[in-house]
Amino acid sequence: MGAYYDEIEIEDMAWDEEKGVYHYPCPCGDRFEITRRQLADCEDIATCPSCSLIIRVIFDPLDFEDEPPEEEESPSEEEDTTSEDGSEHFEDAMEKLSLTSEAD
Repeated sequence: MGAYYDEIEIEDMAWDEEKGVYHYPCPCGDRFEITRRQLADCEDIATCPSCSLIIRVIFDPLDFEDEPPEEEESPSEEEDTTSEDGSEHFEDAMEKLSLTSEAD
């Protein structure tokens, strides 16, 4: 992408704890947003959800390298691995591995 509306330093952006994003006012009346995870992934483009403008965020990637990964899917969406007795059941792929030899 080459046509940035502006280049803004991360220090000039505001942190929104509730939404978990840095934001900066957009001329359309909304605001540009970028998450800490995006910054940790070295993404430097903040987008406005209401218009097509984008800004380049100037920051030090080392400040975000210890960012934890995004939360995984909620347990209700994941496959249930809990057995009837309440203990978790893990399968070892090696236990199910079978080798067959082909006849020459």
